[in-house]
Amino acid sequence: MTQRSATPILPGTTVEVNDPNSIYNGYRGFVQRISGNQAAVLFEGGNWDKLITVPISDLLVR
Repeated sequence: MTQRSATPILPGTTVEVNDPNSIYNGYRGFVQRISGNQAAVLFEGGNWDKLITVPISDLLVR
């Protein structure tokens, strides 16, 4: 069972990926946009940036 947060996920929200099957599990990033039940999350790491699409159900608000 996935724990749902009472805080809505909107663009600009800091989130953490909570999917043990994903290579991004545990990564924290910023929501850039939302489309349907997917969110585009931007991860920044020093000299690299990565934008990926993640199901909203796999995100935790941080």
